[in-house]
Amino acid sequence: MIESFRNIFAIPDLRKRLAFTFGLLAVYRIGCNIPTPGIDPAALLEFMEAVQGTLLGMVNTFTGGSLSRVAIFALGIMPYITASIVLQLLTVVWPYLEKLSKEGELGRRKITQYTRYGTILISIVQGTSISLWLENVTTPGGAALVPSPGWGFRFTTVLTLTTGCAFVMWLGEQITERGVGNGISLIIFAGIVVGLPGAIVDTVNNVRTGTLSAIAVLILVAFMVAVMGFIVFMERAQRRIPVQYAKRVVGRKVYGGQNTYLPLRVNTGGVIPVIFASSVVTLPSAIAGLFQNEWLQAIAQSLSWGQPLHYLLYVAAIVFFCYFYVSIIFNPADTAENLRKYGGFIPGIRTGKRTSEYIDRILTRLTLVGALYLSAVSVLPEFLLSGIKVDGLPVIGATLDANLPAWFTQGMGINFYFGGTSTLIVVGVAMDFVQQIESQLVMRNYDGFMKRGRIRGRRG
Repeated sequence: MIESFRNIFAIPDLRKRLAFTFGLLAVYRIGCNIPTPGIDPAALLEFMEAVQGTLLGMVNTFTGGSLSRVAIFALGIMPYITASIVLQLLTVVWPYLEKLSKEGELGRRKITQYTRYGTILISIVQGTSISLWLENVTTPGGAALVPSPGWGFRFTTVLTLTTGCAFVMWLGEQITERGVGNGISLIIFAGIVVGLPGAIVDTVNNVRTGTLSAIAVLILVAFMVAVMGFIVFMERAQRRIPVQYAKRVVGRKVYGGQNTYLPLRVNTGGVIPVIFASSVVTLPSAIAGLFQNEWLQAIAQSLSWGQPLHYLLYVAAIVFFCYFYVSIIFNPADTAENLRKYGGFIPGIRTGKRTSEYIDRILTRLTLVGALYLSAVSVLPEFLLSGIKVDGLPVIGATLDANLPAWFTQGMGINFYFGGTSTLIVVGVAMDFVQQIESQLVMRNYDGFMKRGRIRGRRG
C-alpha cells in the first residue's frame, strides 16, 4: 500500500491531477463557510440545533453543513443532479432529445448545455423558496432569522445562491475534465465526509457522559464495518450472462468465435431511485407547510420520520423507481439486436425476441434484489435515529408500543453519518476514485493497490 502511494507521486501527470482535484475541493469547502448576507447568525444557529435529526438535518448533511449556515453554496450540487435526472427522463419521451443523445459527442454537449440552463432555473426557484421560508421562520425563543425582510433580502439571497450553485457546477466539471474521478460525485462525497469527524467526537462525548457505553460503541463499529462490507459487495455484484460469437471468414482471416459475457449489475440504478423516493415521500410535508389544512397536516404527520406509513411508502417508492429508472437506461431489445448484428448469441437461447425476453427476465429479478438492498440501506439511518413509532397504528398500536423495546420504538439516537444513503454514496464514490487511480498506475506500468487483479469500482 505504501509503495502504491509512492508510485502515485512518482508520476508527474497523476500528481498534478490529484493536486488539482484536492485544490478545487478545498475551494468548495471554503465557500461552504461563507454565509449569505442578511441572516442573524445566532438565531440561525439556535434554529438548526433544534432541527437536528430531522429531514432538514439530513439535507444539511449532503450540503456539507452549508445549509445550516445558509452559505453561498447552500444549494450544493443538488439542482444540477435534479436537472440531469429531468433531462434523462425527457430523453425517453421527447424525440428531439432522444435524437441528440444518439448524435455522439456533439449531441452530448448540447444536452449538457440544456442541463446547465435547467440547473440555473431550478436554483432560482429553490433560492426564492428558501428566501421566503427564511423570512417566516423563527427560533424556539421567538427570534426572527431575517432581521430586515423584504425584496432586497430576497433578491440578494436568490442571486447569491444561484451564483454559488453555478460555481459549484463549474468546479465539478473542471474536476471531471482535469482532475481524477467524477467531479459531481466527489463534491457530494466531500460534503458528507466533512461531518464525519464531528460525528465521531459526538460519539466520544456520549461515551464520556455515559449516554453510550463502550460496549455499545464496539457493537456500533462492528455493525458499521459489516454495513460497509455489505455495500461494497452489493455495488460490485453482477450477473454474468455467457455470450458466444460465431466464427466469420472474411477473405483469409477468421473473425469471432470467442466466448465472453454480458455483465448485469445488481444495483443498476445506483442511488437515483433513493433520491426520487425521498422527493415523493417529502412532497406531502411540503404541501402541508404551504396550506394550513387539518387534513393535510394529518397526512404529513403520518408520513413523518419514524411512522410505519412513512417506511412503507418509502420502500414502495424505492422499489418502483428502481424498476422505472432501469427501464429507461437499459433496453433488453436493443441489447439483443446488437448481439444479433455482431454475430453473438446466448447459448441455448434463440436470437432476437427470445434473447430479449431472457435478458429482461434476469434483469427483473436482479432489479428486485437491488431495490430491496437500497431500501434496507436507506431505511437504516431513520431507524437508528427515531425507530418505528407504532403507537399510532389502529387497534394494535398501544399494545405493540407497550411490549416492544424502547430502542425499537424510540430509536438509538445514533448520528446520521453512521449509516444509510450517505454511506452508500461515500463507499461508491471511494471505489470509483480508487479504480481510476488504479487504472492510471497500471497504464503506466506501475503496481496498483491490488497486487492480484485490478480493483473494480461500481462501473468496473
